[in-house]
Amino acid sequence: MKEKNIKVIWPNNNETFVSDGDDWFSSAEKAGLEIPTGCLTGSCGACEIDVNGETIRACINDIKSNEKCFLKVSLTTDPFWGN
Repeated sequence: MKEKNIKVIWPNNNETFVSDGDDWFSSAEKAGLEIPTGCLTGSCGACEIDVNGETIRACINDIKSNEKCFLKVSLTTDPFWGN
């Protein structure tokens, strides 16, 4: 069993602990947040989130720890998607 030792601060101000390699969508759901989806193959960009200032596509990336003590997530906004 993986140790849940990565702190994630979500846009709704909930804080959870996750493991390296966990899925962004299920981790967000456990925090009471829904990450928007589209194609789920990384092509459309609907699931883009910012993690510590770096934009990633949640559908093709798992949670990865880094040198910081926590991951701060914010939802990416796009004027063409009408968020």
